This record gives sequence, structure tokens and C-alpha cells, in this order.
Amino acid sequence: MERSYRMDANITEITDQNFDTIVLQSSRPVLVDFWAPWCGPCKAIGPTIDALAADYDGQMTFGKCNVDDNPGIPGKYGIRSVPTVLVFRDGQISEQMTGLVNRGKLENAIKNTLAGGASTAPFVMQ
Repeated sequence: MERSYRMDANITEITDQNFDTIVLQSSRPVLVDFWAPWCGPCKAIGPTIDALAADYDGQMTFGKCNVDDNPGIPGKYGIRSVPTVLVFRDGQISEQMTGLVNRGKLENAIKNTLAGGASTAPFVMQ
């Protein structure tokens, strides 16, 4: 079974060890794709995340977190299914999407976060 995802040049691997530094302490917004190697929808959304990372390079950070290898962070944020995409701004969740969402919904979340818009995920437990 494949245990790792080939990280695109614009994608950072997020782990339980580096999450605080890369995500919570980032000076720019961070999109994190929580995925698993056995998850079909995760494989399907992967190329869309990669394309968005290229399109928004320099504006925000994009990362992928393998939930099988890094159970701490998904547990902390109550992630119970994959794929789940969280967008963080100033160390707080500004957007949350679960399942195979389309590029338009992902891009709207990115644009809203970059514009400093109100969170669309106000009830996320942390």
C-alpha cells in the first residue's frame, strides 16, 4: 500500500511535528488537505489542490497531512472523515470543507480567506 503522496513543488508535507510552525505560526493563510492513501476521493481532489497551489503560489501556503501517519492534528481538530480541507488564517480556521468538493468551492474559500472575509466555519471546535 502506498504510504505517501508525491508532493507537488508548491505543497508542504504537514505532520504532527511541524503543524504549529507551518500552519499556526504562518504569516500568510494556509490550506491543509487532510487525506489518506486508501481514500479514493482524496486521490481525486489531489490534482485540484495541486493546481490551486500553483495558481496561488506566494499568496498562501498549501499543505497535505496524511491522517494515517499523523493522527494528532486530525484528532485535535475533530476530523472524522477524509478528505477534509481546512483553511487557516492567523492560526484560526477560516474555512472547512469535507468530502470531494469542486474547484470552485475551494477557490471561493481561498479568495474569501485572502480577502479577510468572515469565516464560513464559525462553529468549528478547537
